[in-house]
Order: sequence, then C-alpha cells, then structure tokens
Amino acid sequence: MKEIRLDSPLKGELVELSQVNDPAFASGAMGFGAAVKNPDGKVYAPVDGEITVLFETKHAIGIHGANGEDLLIHVGLDTVKLNGEHFTAHVEQGAAVKKGQLLLEFDGEAIKAAGYDITTPFVVTNSTEFDKITIALGDKEIVSAEAEAKAETVTADDEYADLPQEARVAKLIEKYVGGMDNVRNAEHCATRLRLIINDKSKIDEKAIENIDGVKGQFFAAAQYQIILGTGFVDKVFAEFVKGTNFSGVSNKEEAYAQMTPLQKISRTLGDVFVPIIPVLVATGLFMGLRGAAQSLGVQFSDNVLLLSQILTDTAFIFLPALVCWSTMKRFGGTPVIGLVLGLMLVGPQLPNAWAVAGGDVKPIPMEIFGMTIGIVGYQGSVLPALVLGIFAAKLQKALKTVVPDIIDLIVTPFVTLFISMILGILIIGPIMHSLETTIFGAVSAFLQMPMGIGGFIVGGLQQVIVVFGVHHVFNALEVQLLATTGVDPFNAIITGAIVAQGGAAVAVAMKTKDAKKRALYISSAVPAFLGITEPAIFGINLRFMKPFLYALVGGACAGGVASFLHLAGTGMGITVLPGTLLYLDHLLEYVIVNLIGFGVAFGLTFTLFKPEE
Repeated sequence: MKEIRLDSPLKGELVELSQVNDPAFASGAMGFGAAVKNPDGKVYAPVDGEITVLFETKHAIGIHGANGEDLLIHVGLDTVKLNGEHFTAHVEQGAAVKKGQLLLEFDGEAIKAAGYDITTPFVVTNSTEFDKITIALGDKEIVSAEAEAKAETVTADDEYADLPQEARVAKLIEKYVGGMDNVRNAEHCATRLRLIINDKSKIDEKAIENIDGVKGQFFAAAQYQIILGTGFVDKVFAEFVKGTNFSGVSNKEEAYAQMTPLQKISRTLGDVFVPIIPVLVATGLFMGLRGAAQSLGVQFSDNVLLLSQILTDTAFIFLPALVCWSTMKRFGGTPVIGLVLGLMLVGPQLPNAWAVAGGDVKPIPMEIFGMTIGIVGYQGSVLPALVLGIFAAKLQKALKTVVPDIIDLIVTPFVTLFISMILGILIIGPIMHSLETTIFGAVSAFLQMPMGIGGFIVGGLQQVIVVFGVHHVFNALEVQLLATTGVDPFNAIITGAIVAQGGAAVAVAMKTKDAKKRALYISSAVPAFLGITEPAIFGINLRFMKPFLYALVGGACAGGVASFLHLAGTGMGITVLPGTLLYLDHLLEYVIVNLIGFGVAFGLTFTLFKPEE
C-alpha cells in the first residue's frame, strides 16, 4: 500500500475539510486534505520538494513532494481579492524546499479585518494515487476516508489472489454487488457485464471500480453495467454465473419495466434490427468491393454483374420479410408467420414500389368505403413491416387465448395471416409508407443541409445519445437510407464521432504519469477504433468530463466534413477500422474524416486537459 504522512503546514486548530466554508474544498473535489482554523500566520513546508505554483497574489502555494504528492495550501477563503496585500513570500516558484522551511507569512488579523475568513485548507490534489493519507498536528490526526475502503479491497484481492484473473474479478464483483441474492439476472455484451439488481443501495461502486480488471461501471437502460473489455467479459461472465440459473439470455421484461419510454422504444428497435444487421453489413461489403473494383477499371461481364446484383440487392428487395420476421420474434409471435407476412408485402403480384416510383407501372386501384387506394409492393420499406409484425404478434397471442388447443395449429395461423395481410396491404401499408416517406424526406433534408451543418450537429450529439442508451433509434433510419438510396451517410458521420472518443482517451492515457492507469486507459481506448466506445466513454472520458466534451467537438468537426464531402457507406453496423470495408471506393475521404475526428479530439484533450482534474 502506498501511504504518506504529512505534518500540518500551519499551527492552529486542525479540522476536517467538511468544516471549510467553501464547497470546492469541503466536498473533497480538490482532493483529500484538512484545514487549520485560527492559523498563526506562518506557512511551513510539510515535505521536501519543489514549489510548483506560487500565485502572484501569494495567497496560495503548490508543492510537489519527494514521495510524489502534490500539495496545495490556500491561505484563507477568497483572499485572492486582496491582490497580495498582507502576504509576504519567502520562496519563489521552482525553488527546492526542505521540510519545515518557512514559505509564507501573512497578517491574519489584518485579513480578518478586511472581511475574509482565514481558515486555511490544504489538500493533496492527487490523493487518488495514495491508499492512505494521514495529516497530523500535535496529537490530532485526520486520515483519508477512502483508506478503510481501499484496505478492504486489498484484503479482498489477497483473499482471491490465488484464483485466475477472471475468477478473481467475478468473485469480487459478486461480493461488492451485494452477493448473488441481490442479482436478479445477468447477461453480457461485447464489453460489459450487465446485471439487473434488486437493491441498488447494496452496491459498493467505488470498490468495484478499484477491482483490477474493471474499467468502469454505471447504470444505464435499467441495468448495472460493469465494463470489462472485449474477450475478458466472456470469461468473467462464465465464472460469475457458475452455480446459478443465469443463462445469459436477457430478461427483457424486468429491464423494460425500469426504462424510460424513449429507452423502451430504442431498445425495442435495437432488438428488431440488430439481428438483421449482419446481413446488411455483408451486403454493404459486397457493394463496396464491386464499387472499388469498378473504380479501378475492372469490367464485369453481364452474367457476373447479374450475380453481383443478386448478392447486393436481395436483402433490400425482401427487407420487409426480414423486418417482419424479426419483429414477430421480438414480440412473441411465430417468426415464420412474420416471414410470410413480410414476403406478402413484396409479393410479385403487386406492382414493384421502385417501378411505381419511376413511373414505369401504376398502382392497383381498389375501392374501400368509397375511397380509392393504390395498392403497391413495399420493397425496401421498414415501417409497414415493423407495424404489421407488431400487430400480427399481438393478434396471434390474443387468438391463442380463445382458440381451443385442438384446432389451434390450423385456426390461429390462418386467421393471423388473413387479417394481417388484408390490413397490411390495404390500411397499415399505405399509412405507414406515407409516414415513412415524410420522415425519410425530413431526415434526408437535414443531413443534406449546406456546408455540412447537419453532419456537424449529428456528429457532435451522437455519442451523447449513446450515453443515454437510446442510440438504437437510428437503426431503422440507417436501414431505410440503405434501402432507399443504396448508401448510408449516417454511418460516415458517426464514425468520426466514435473515433473522436478514442482519440480523447488516448490523449488522457499519454498525459497520465501512472503506468498502471496508462495501461488501463489504453486498453479502454482500443475498442473505440473497432467501433465500441463504451469503455472509452465510461471508463475515461465521461469520468473526467472535459475529454468527453473535447471528443464531442472532434465528432462534430468530422461529421461536418463527412456531410460536406457527401461521404456515405455502402452498408451499416461497422465503423472506424472495420468500417473501412464500406468505403473502398471512397477510401481517401473516409480516412480524412477519421483523422479529423481523432486529431481534433486528441489535440484538444492533450493541450487543454490536465490529469489532476
């Protein structure tokens, strides 16, 4: 354990910082320390070290000690307004000092007569680097409040020191979340262990953050999420659920019950669209490879071109079938019924939607209640299939409650398909398609605003939306962009926002002197360059706040440039380094956008951020 013991730099009454009438000191935001009431007017060096800061007003002085401690001694409160009056300095900035050496004198009575409190706080600004700090004056001692908690953590580490790392981390997490009795459900994603907790008050968040191997923790989307990193999270999860009935399958009903309405919508869209993203990624890669080859002058025969079109067009032609299948599965219906319903929306008997839009064919007119409705196919549409899938799933579940089991296998699918098909083609389809067209037009106009303004706004705010856990709302938008235009400009905008978070995290790592913290920060930054920003955001940038804000600026700049260059990916779902495969025909512009996002965020953070903040 790294411990330090400091003698008070002033004589007087030693008190805890909480008694200081200044929230910056009293809250501990400046670091752990103490204060002296009614000081005798002389400040002595509490350690051997170097004067790192001596304000011109002489009211405050900073020392870097021989043991690595950074100390700030602040004489009185708001005394900066005295502009040095009543203060006499006996050292200069940069001078080496010895413990007990007189640094500063001040006239306490004159300062009080001027209306200022002369209670003098002094803090260790890098107190998080020490396991225990003791400050003494005479017989009185003040010990850092974190010492006991850290000592407990060290003891726990020793308790499980003989276990493999993943088992040790799992055991410690179990202990500090209040035991397995406090865990209702457990699952994990690519980087995080996700727990649904019975009683949040039983969680020792600071102890969990102190576990070697944990990169951060937070509550989001009604889950307690512990960042462990790619690969390692799988091993820890396997150890964590040993001897339990947790299968890793998300208990959505419990999680949804604790979400906000917007989080519920976002999570639902994520549940629907995430399963079909791999197909759209593969399709995008095929389009990128074909475009890159053609840009290099490769000529395809008619047959080869036809085969390539089968690879690139099939998923979007039958997109309603994929969406309806996934929606039925998500809402508890029979997936194959959803698949058939989706295929009905693009049945070859219906006029092709793209041919209708091009004026080559006309919709089929049908009279309903005195109104003429033009019936068309819904190739490339999202909302009609989504809403129809929800309706069909609800209808099927309702039918199962009233249809006798003996005829359920025949009646329920028949009635579900019949009613859903009629409503889908005649009512739900036309209404949702019109709404979809309106929304898509508004979004496209926003992204195409002049000078890249739309991209600037989206790039600057996208990672804020990630923090609130509602970023899945964009999945439907990206799918619709790809289905309608064949490219995804949104992907190009957000890749700059993602790489910017990685750039800021790398800058924090480079400015951090502690080797262990630097290694932890770098390991948290690396996933950002693979498109996963949560470790960088929650493990580094958001904890220090300023790097997160600088990364937002970098994302805004990159998004603005991407929009200005009209850059767009041939697919969705992958960004930054893996996303390169979606931009093989516009590789230079893609590299420029990523360099801008990284460079701006890294430059601002490295220049303006101070680790002690």
